[in-house]
Amino acid sequence: MSIFKKKENKTIIAVLSGKGGTGKTLVSVNLACVIPGAVYADCDVEEPNGHLFFKPINLKTKEIGILIPSINEEKCTGCTKCVEFCKFNALAYVGRVMVFEEICHYCGGCTIVCPEKAITEVNLNIGKVVIGDSEGTRIISGFLNVGSVSGVPIIKDIQKQIKEEEHTVIVDCPPGSACAVMESVQSSDYCILVAEPTIFGSHNLDMVYKLVTLFKKPCGVILNKCDGNENPSKEYCIRNNIEIIAEIPYDSELSDINGNGEIAARVSQKYKDIFMNIAEKIPKVK
Repeated sequence: MSIFKKKENKTIIAVLSGKGGTGKTLVSVNLACVIPGAVYADCDVEEPNGHLFFKPINLKTKEIGILIPSINEEKCTGCTKCVEFCKFNALAYVGRVMVFEEICHYCGGCTIVCPEKAITEVNLNIGKVVIGDSEGTRIISGFLNVGSVSGVPIIKDIQKQIKEEEHTVIVDCPPGSACAVMESVQSSDYCILVAEPTIFGSHNLDMVYKLVTLFKKPCGVILNKCDGNENPSKEYCIRNNIEIIAEIPYDSELSDINGNGEIAARVSQKYKDIFMNIAEKIPKVK
């Protein structure tokens, strides 16, 4: 019996990369397919791609919004206490109080400090979370609206969904190491770092490795697009004593499968075996 099936063995696995295009979603999608009963959670809300491969059905959508300040100019006396309070400069006084929605951190503090109670909070829709099914895999995807600045509230909602799941969850994190990535990995039990075999790839690997180390998360590395030549990312792993879970070779067949919007583990026995082997190497985290 797989160690991933029962609730008491539930593991949250975060898949990260220092940049886009390394194969993070490739790894996430295929792992979610080969682990029985797994859940795929796409926290890369600015550019969610997992649903393009899974093509989920039975969709349920939840709109996500944030509360931002709205000024009642009839009540406002121009005391500027709200402006002085906001350390993010989301409020400014230019004869009247202006609200800059794109940099508001929706803390609600301005509504509290306003002596005239001239500030209320109104909902601003920033995106959605869509849940569906794909051949036995549960799909949770976040979508940030075009023009919205921060996807963190959407990721927080996905994290709430993850806590309710009974089976192993594969979290497809945003690329890089910014706030959205930190929000995506904080509940994880194990992190997989995906890196390309280049000098640039090794620099990006260093960035995400330092992030998961900061969060004290156990991790391993998957080296993608390996072509048999010099591999600075592999050398980085060896120098830092980081486990290399797998080396996925550069393969035109895999490129064709991805280009057709298909999942390799579903259409190729070779890649099904590769990702099943990767799944077995992931430590059982209690």
